[in-house]
Amino acid sequence: MSLSRMFRWRPKAKPDTGSPPKREGMREGQSYRASGGGSRAADEARQAARSTWRRAGSAEQGEPSRRQAAGDSAPGAGGEAASRKEREYAASGGRAGEREAREPAPGASGMTARETKKARRFRGRRWLWTAGLLCCAAGAAGLGAAAVWVRGLDISKLEHPLPEPSFVMDAGGQPVSQLSSSRIVPVPLGQIPLDLRNAVVAVEDRRFYDHAGFDVWSIGRALIRDLKAGALEEGGSTITQQLAKNLFLDSDKSFNRKFKELGYAIKINFAYSKDEILELYLNSIYFGEGRWGVEGAAQQYFGKSVQQLTLAESAVLAGLPKAPSLYSPARHPDKALERRNLVLSLMKDQHFISDAAYAKAIAEPIALKPNNGESLKGRYPSYVDYVMDEAEKLYGFTEQQILTHGLRIHTAMDLKVQQAAEEVYRTDALFPQSAPDRPVQSGAVVLDQRTGSIRAIVGARGDQTYRGFNRATELKRQPGSSFKPLAVYGPALELGYTPESLLYDGELDISGYRPKDWDGQTRGQVSLREAVLRSWNIPAVWLLNEIGIDAGMNYVRKAGIALPPADRNLSLALGGLSEGVSPLQMAQAYGAIANQGVMQKAHAITKITTKDGHTLVEAKPQPTKLTEPVYAYTLTRLLQESVAQGTGIAAALGSRPAAGKTGTTQLPATAEFAAIGRNGAKDAWFVGFTPELTAAIWLGYDQTDKTHYLTTSGGAVPAQLFREIMTRALKDTPVTDFPIPEEVRRALEEAQLRQPFESGERETGDGEPKDRSGKQEAHRPGWLRKKQGD
Repeated sequence: MSLSRMFRWRPKAKPDTGSPPKREGMREGQSYRASGGGSRAADEARQAARSTWRRAGSAEQGEPSRRQAAGDSAPGAGGEAASRKEREYAASGGRAGEREAREPAPGASGMTARETKKARRFRGRRWLWTAGLLCCAAGAAGLGAAAVWVRGLDISKLEHPLPEPSFVMDAGGQPVSQLSSSRIVPVPLGQIPLDLRNAVVAVEDRRFYDHAGFDVWSIGRALIRDLKAGALEEGGSTITQQLAKNLFLDSDKSFNRKFKELGYAIKINFAYSKDEILELYLNSIYFGEGRWGVEGAAQQYFGKSVQQLTLAESAVLAGLPKAPSLYSPARHPDKALERRNLVLSLMKDQHFISDAAYAKAIAEPIALKPNNGESLKGRYPSYVDYVMDEAEKLYGFTEQQILTHGLRIHTAMDLKVQQAAEEVYRTDALFPQSAPDRPVQSGAVVLDQRTGSIRAIVGARGDQTYRGFNRATELKRQPGSSFKPLAVYGPALELGYTPESLLYDGELDISGYRPKDWDGQTRGQVSLREAVLRSWNIPAVWLLNEIGIDAGMNYVRKAGIALPPADRNLSLALGGLSEGVSPLQMAQAYGAIANQGVMQKAHAITKITTKDGHTLVEAKPQPTKLTEPVYAYTLTRLLQESVAQGTGIAAALGSRPAAGKTGTTQLPATAEFAAIGRNGAKDAWFVGFTPELTAAIWLGYDQTDKTHYLTTSGGAVPAQLFREIMTRALKDTPVTDFPIPEEVRRALEEAQLRQPFESGERETGDGEPKDRSGKQEAHRPGWLRKKQGD
């Protein structure tokens, strides 16, 4: 059945009444009047129609009787009306009667026409209620799905504290460098001035403490403006939404991002208090000029800690997050002033400040006082890189912990020495001219031999990259003749040789190994002292062969330098190592000689603490014995003579005692360097010490080839660098001499006591000690005498 037929009105006669249905009577009356009939005729027509409908109400009556009743009862105009009714009924094919036969009789239901209208209205309302219920169910399902989605958002990043930079402290406990993986220096909310907090709330989110993470009014206002503009121009974001965007979302302007931002804001609002949210926001928002967080902004614009900001300064910072570049007081002071005054007026309107405070603040000019001192971040990169390496390898800290846990790493850096070394390395005139495409590189380490404390490190010339290659601590190169005191002369003194012992200096061929002196000549025999002063090669190789390679290797290993089995050959005497050594290793080894034979483990870190001062790790002294004090002192005096009148004379410090040894490695004997010959070198070294400090300096190219090689030696540029660094580092330091071991002091005193009783030349007898050449030794104090039977 169609809806039109379902809801089509059908007349039904009332039982036991003489009145026709009201609506049908109106229709009949209208038809009658339209035909021009009078009132009597109308009455007769109504009566006839009434009789007809009464008969139609009975299911027993058929179609003929209905027509007969209609025809008999409607003469004239009234009959015509009745006949028309009958014709309409006949045209309907009796369907009305069938419907009436199926439906309850009017007398049984008692339903009136008015009740039929009510039924229709009820059915319509039922449809409306059903549709409403379906909409509510759909809305509830949507809210449930949204709740599940919000619950599933990951905001665990907020559970971790903001990364806090660590600081490297010098030997005096002062911060000298900042280590950080973030541009943020977080501060607790309690250390942020109330004026700054209120200013941010006033300008960014005035209902911050009232809404649930999002502000319906702000969103609606922004949506209207966006619709008018036809683009996403207004944000309408709360502080919570901005925090969510900064930490979890991209900065693109899209409805998808805004929807996610809203979800994150709702979850953050439920998980954190308002003060916690505000603290996170103030420490992570961008304030321009590369500064994140209120502490960095305060330092950038006003050169002070955020705790010291005034009301007017706080208003300047509060106005920046909306458009940091546009309102930058450094770039656009007029717009910054206008924005600041707007913030102050909003604070006054929202009763954060009084009228008097507003008037005073608005009258102040913006006075920028940026921190003119260099930022601690990135300072002393070579030293700091080694500190990080030591913290990781020696104490087990991870790089992430170092950069984010706010540690205080106390070191042995002497700022005066470090700055002296860096100043020297910035002076290009002290270095040889480099190839156009690649500079001559260098690395230097300065330490205090008495404690092993590393005072300065310079790992490169020129700009240095974070965690770049450190030539002072990571480089491994052959040390040349600077290795002779460790591999040859030190162990030889222990075995009874003295400075006056004669060594062979002639043509030498030991199992095919044929060393040459740097001048290409030989002298037959030279004293050990002369071999050290002139850095002759043949005597050193001959002496190593005499004392045994194992003796040399053991001495080197005791000095802290590990040697692989491949280095067990006579080229050890000349520093011909398979892997090489670093300046740090050489400085530590020579430091043992300077420290009367006791080697202190070289170290940069003295202790690591939390920012509150709780000690996490602390360095412990690790002394090891290299040799007896008497032999260390003898070797010191030999190296002192080398600086005073030998190959290291360029390192001399005037009246200040200095000792050391040069080292130069020749170019490889290959076809590539055949044309260069002895006119070039691969590496140049100087390792030396004063009574206060020990230093090792390397010079060379990172990659040596026929166009990149040195034309200098260890006795030239490296020795000069040593002199410059020590002169500046020890300026104003009192001059002292090398300490004399007690055994040597007693021997010298005994020699002085015997001297008055000795006159003329000593007689030579069989009891006089002789050196290995068979020649009698000149008389000398017992502490310098070669042991009998060696």
